Amino acid sequence: MGSTRRRYTQEYKAEAVELVINSGRPIAEVARNLGINEGTLGNWLDKAKRDGTVVEKPLSASERAEFEETKKQLQRVKMERGFLKKAAAWFAGQSQ
Repeated sequence: MGSTRRRYTQEYKAEAVELVINSGRPIAEVARNLGINEGTLGNWLDKAKRDGTVVEKPLSASERAEFEETKKQLQRVKMERGFLKKAAAWFAGQSQ
């Protein structure tokens, strides 16, 4: 017993993509609400971006500042992790 493949109109795809862009909600949440696979919706979004039919809105000043702060925090965590890896290796070598 095979399952039938669902077909979506271009209008439906465009509306789903616009919903993701304009709502600011994650693809997974929008896909769940629409009853479609999140990978499918992600593919539609990628294709719309490649085709230029949808353009992501630029970040606001507050969003950009939050992004930069998050980026700095991530860099700090990566640096700390690298240091801890080296320290762990050094201590492991000392215990033998």
